[in-house]
Amino acid sequence: MPSDLADLYRDLHRHPELSFAETRTAAIAAARLREAGYEVTEGVGRTGVVGVLRSGDGPTVLLRADMDALPVAEDTGLDYASTARGTTPDGEGTAVAHACGHDMHVTCLVGAAAELASTPGTWSGTLLIVFQPAEEVGGGAQAMLDDGLYARFGTPDVVLGQHVAPLPAGLLAITPGAAFAGSDTIRATLHGSGGHGSRPETTVDPVLLAAATVQRLHTVVSREVAATDTAVLTVGLLRAGTKENIIPDSAELGMTVRSYTPAVRARVLGAIERIVHGEAATAGAPRDPEIRVAETFPPVVNDPDAVERTRAALATVTSLPVVDPGPVTGSEDVGEFAVAAGAPCVYWLLGGADPAEFEGATTVDEIRARVAELPSNHSPRYAPVIEPTLSTGVAALAAAAREWLPVR
Repeated sequence: MPSDLADLYRDLHRHPELSFAETRTAAIAAARLREAGYEVTEGVGRTGVVGVLRSGDGPTVLLRADMDALPVAEDTGLDYASTARGTTPDGEGTAVAHACGHDMHVTCLVGAAAELASTPGTWSGTLLIVFQPAEEVGGGAQAMLDDGLYARFGTPDVVLGQHVAPLPAGLLAITPGAAFAGSDTIRATLHGSGGHGSRPETTVDPVLLAAATVQRLHTVVSREVAATDTAVLTVGLLRAGTKENIIPDSAELGMTVRSYTPAVRARVLGAIERIVHGEAATAGAPRDPEIRVAETFPPVVNDPDAVERTRAALATVTSLPVVDPGPVTGSEDVGEFAVAAGAPCVYWLLGGADPAEFEGATTVDEIRARVAELPSNHSPRYAPVIEPTLSTGVAALAAAAREWLPVR
């Protein structure tokens, strides 16, 4: 594995950028593709990058990596940790970190694209390399599609990609069917009637209303979703007030919902609507609450036949077994590329945790128990080990591409 890829990874990790602001990352990816001989177009879907390379007749394979980082203050202690700052869509300043591993995704795809370009005799067809912005806000894939991705560069016959996870580095994991959950991000504004903190009887307290609403919302999955179905509802944002002795006029809740089927999604969203309005009515709110879906994207569904075909290729790049992790409750918008193309999607997990953390773990249950103890994606303490994560990720993408681009 070229040492410059490790240096590239450290550089990207030090310089994360928020969704639709990935200008530096995009420029680096574009330059690397040009050096490898690709036809490169920048600014696709605002900050996306597309590289095209042809080598004889054959199908078109789309390889994708997402580029954006998160509004998180890194706490890994690494000597290449991020100290970057950015601005959220709400105009607030924030720390920024690659707490989801997209810097590893970019580096792996840069490496795989270069390796494939240097060995044209080992594959036949067209490579469509996509560096996608704004996965974290669920808008980047659609932005690239809306910008004429397929009309301009061709429609793929398969969509391939990977996501780093706190599994043992060197391990690859893939599941057929629903692989990643669909996601909805919901904001609710609760209206009260403010006043002095010493006279709550003269107010309708939106802080209390918000607290009661959060408590009730966390009964939706346990009491309204069947045990045989899967859903997640998390309230990750509760914002209200400016001073301890002032009861504010309003409070804001931010929620994320994860689901795998339209029926479960509809049930959860309907319950949120009912509970938020019901708690407001119970509190005597002077105005109805306002509820909006801020971001949404569907589940990632892996094509079973395509998974089996790709699994065989992935098995050639690691001495560890390629395992089936089952559905992941995290969400991804990579599936939108496959749906828009009418092509199979194959999206797998790339282990990125220090293998030493798994010493003595020999069963799937033991490995899962160790994973639960490690920092997860989106944690300020999350960062994959560089090796063997990077070499495995490069090899996996290249092997999967060759499987779908056979020399005839």
